[in-house]
Amino acid sequence: MLQIPEDKLKDLLLKDGIVAEKAFDEAAQDADRMGQGVADILISKNIITADYYSNLIAEFFGVEKASLLSRKIDEKVVRLLSEKIAREKRAIVFGQLEDGIYQVAMGDPSNLEAIEFLTKHLKGKVKPYLASRDDLNRGFSYYGRQSAEEFKKIIEDNIKNSLRSKATGIKEVASDLPVVAIVDNLVAYAISSRASDIHIEILDDGVLIRYRIDGILREVLRIPKKVHPSIVARIKLLASLKLDEHIKPQDGRFRHTIGKDIMDVRVAIMPTFYGEKVEMRLLSATERPLSLEELGFLEDHATVVRENAKKTYGMILVTGPTGSGKTTTLYSVLNILNRPEVNIVTIEDPIEYNMKYINQTQINPAAGISFSSGLREIVRQDPNIIMVGEIRDQETAQISVQAALTGHLVLSTLHTNDAPTAIPRLIDLGLPPFLLAAVLNLVEAQRLVRRICNDCIISYKPDASITSAVNRQLSDLSLDVKFKLPAQLYKGAGCLACGDSGYKGRLGIFEILNVTEEIRKLIVNPAFTLGKLRAAARKGGMVTMFEDGLKKVERGSTTIDEILRVIRE
Repeated sequence: MLQIPEDKLKDLLLKDGIVAEKAFDEAAQDADRMGQGVADILISKNIITADYYSNLIAEFFGVEKASLLSRKIDEKVVRLLSEKIAREKRAIVFGQLEDGIYQVAMGDPSNLEAIEFLTKHLKGKVKPYLASRDDLNRGFSYYGRQSAEEFKKIIEDNIKNSLRSKATGIKEVASDLPVVAIVDNLVAYAISSRASDIHIEILDDGVLIRYRIDGILREVLRIPKKVHPSIVARIKLLASLKLDEHIKPQDGRFRHTIGKDIMDVRVAIMPTFYGEKVEMRLLSATERPLSLEELGFLEDHATVVRENAKKTYGMILVTGPTGSGKTTTLYSVLNILNRPEVNIVTIEDPIEYNMKYINQTQINPAAGISFSSGLREIVRQDPNIIMVGEIRDQETAQISVQAALTGHLVLSTLHTNDAPTAIPRLIDLGLPPFLLAAVLNLVEAQRLVRRICNDCIISYKPDASITSAVNRQLSDLSLDVKFKLPAQLYKGAGCLACGDSGYKGRLGIFEILNVTEEIRKLIVNPAFTLGKLRAAARKGGMVTMFEDGLKKVERGSTTIDEILRVIRE
């Protein structure tokens, strides 16, 4: 993120009365220690918003905001720059003024060197505009659409070349130029398509390549089986895995650079009936941890989480199925807690994001490091805050509770469908109710839903069928509330920017169980039941994920269909 000089930023914020001098100085110290910009720290602490800071930058550098998310873009003009140059310079040409001046959205409109380069390359004058990361990503998505056919042709040509190759040894095959090009283009195109995962699946009649985009798997192409061993060998070589191992699962990772963006690629290889299946998770190595609001937390929910994060001991749990963003939420909380006066230690599987000044350990069964054994060692590292990637078994649960009892704040995840269910689940793992009641501070459950695409969002008048579907779901969840049909709702009409899906990006829907004294008494009560717990939580103000989702539907963030899809899964 483009940074205003620290002294200038301080003057502007103090002048606007946004932040106290002491709070700014503390943020500056945190920024220096963590290698981040002061603005990043202020945003993560919710002292300023990203939009507010964006306006400050535009005003400070004397430029207009590009606002590509709400602006019509001339695709022909976009293509005046190649994707490689656009990513390297963090610049998107999005229009041309009547006098011929090119309108260029830039991550850093103060970069005179980049402006000079673009002026020469475009052979015309350039007017820089300030672009957010989302603005640039929207611009980059045009290249993905533009190169879809080109991508398939590149893959096909390199497959033909690889089949004609005379390379013999495994390492030689894995380093063969056509195979290198195939894997590089598979990853690059996935990044351009905003994919979070790449699936390479071998079938009886070929190899299926699928990308997970906004949580939904989409088929990209099919390739011949003959090239599959070469592709797998190349990925193994990149991830430092055993090339000659084909009957055991393997995990690894590598880095892929495209322009100034660095992607950590997590690799998991699993033997199947027809051969080895490859799953690659794409994680940005350059993105800062998101604030709770950026994740989708509404103000009241974010306040409850922050209040519990301030406690010096106890346990905070994040629950949900695989792929619901639990770890991302934990990282956001850790970013809030990351201060010079505390020692934060984690045990994870795997480490998804590298965080400065946090001691992160990855489990390694081969070396005897499991969640339980690693946690026993962590407790001896004089931690203030402990993050356990997942509570999977009785031993991990017991050690986590003991750590929380002895003056540590413990954060972890658990696989349950909702927040209240976490408590009987922990009891089933052998935790005595009186200990659980003593340490548990907060349980948060979540799911990820797709955002409505801002490029094609439209309003419409809902009909009675929506009311019926929502009320039916409320009844299924045993919620004694009625849905009031708004005058208008929103959806995506489908456009090139979102691949005609009507959705682009994701946000969370949340359910927060704040463990009050009443709930603690209920947990230790011999007559404890899940039904009584839900009733007490509702009485204490708990809003279910479905209800939180309905609020976001009314705000135009997502759709009724999307909320119903995720809740019913």
